[in-house]
Amino acid sequence: MKYRSEIDGLRAIAVIPVILFHAGFSLFKGGFVGVDIFFVISGYLITTIIYKEINAGTFSFLHFYERRIRRIFPALFFISFICIPFAWFWLAAKDYKRFSESLATINIFSSNILFWSQGGYFSPNTALKPLLHTWSLAVEEQFYIFFPLLLLWKRIKGKQLLVLSLIFLLSFVWSEYSAVLYPKANFYLLPSRAWELLAGAILAIILPRVKIKSSALSQVGALLGFGMIIYSIAFFSEADLMPNRLTLTPVIGTVFIIAFADKGTLIGKLLSFKPIVSIGLISYSAYLWHQPLFAFTRVRLVGDVSRDIYIGLIFCTLVLAYLTWRFIEAPFRKNNSFSRRQVFLTAIAGAVFFIIFGLTGILTKGLPNRISGDARYYADFANKHKPVR
Repeated sequence: MKYRSEIDGLRAIAVIPVILFHAGFSLFKGGFVGVDIFFVISGYLITTIIYKEINAGTFSFLHFYERRIRRIFPALFFISFICIPFAWFWLAAKDYKRFSESLATINIFSSNILFWSQGGYFSPNTALKPLLHTWSLAVEEQFYIFFPLLLLWKRIKGKQLLVLSLIFLLSFVWSEYSAVLYPKANFYLLPSRAWELLAGAILAIILPRVKIKSSALSQVGALLGFGMIIYSIAFFSEADLMPNRLTLTPVIGTVFIIAFADKGTLIGKLLSFKPIVSIGLISYSAYLWHQPLFAFTRVRLVGDVSRDIYIGLIFCTLVLAYLTWRFIEAPFRKNNSFSRRQVFLTAIAGAVFFIIFGLTGILTKGLPNRISGDARYYADFANKHKPVR
């Protein structure tokens, strides 16, 4: 697959608003749409690879899931492990039990279901959940369990675009319907999120068949897409009950950028600007790091986190993200660094460790005796004074 630096730049445009939204910056009140942007990018990139391999007769489930493990697990395992001592010493029993639940469910790609059962994404108590953000990883991995099977289904051979468009429509209609009736499930669960991933998937199938020859069209399309994303970040809010029809704005904006923003366009050049691309390259690790840093700081400071502290935490997020990308993500992605066998064995061992560790915290009801009486009082006090997002 041909590398497109502007897509890495688009990843930066996705992750920065998410981080600033969670830090409470009012100019980024719609920053949570960065996750919607990520879904479209993921659907586009993964489908481009899968569809090409299926048509060439070279697709392999083993190779596909090896790529997913190399991409997802190393940084996720590392950051989850780093979270454990902070949770051990700083979280009250109830919160430690919930942390243990999330630690276990992450590794069976169901943390989105867990967080759905615990309450809404925008409720005040979510600000103290270090692994809350893994809900989006669970949605993606649930999607990629079924998606390759769908594309390989012989009965729809030659009709994949039609079938994907139909599922897209059904998922979109469901998200619009459930946004009001089931807002928590609508936010967290795959049925109402699948259409965002499918938007990228459908684009991946259509784009190679269409040659955009007009430079003026590319300029306008890229500018329009960028404007739609910026508008969403600036003007959407948690009161909009997304995903719903409003989510079409960042989703279509992302589709337009991928389709039109080549290096000959103004937006393509902007997104290919090296500092922006650099943030895009480390966006996955930055996404993984920011929530634990913010959550544990809120716990430690009893929710009173100043703007200056948040700026410092964002700087730490980017530094840690670079180090994680450089020494953990990048080496595991190289096929010559770790064999397929090593990758699968490491993934299985890591998943088993975190599941067992998590189950221990669950079955012992948060191990209330692991911290001293004073620390337990402090943790309970922090829990009662949750910050408002």
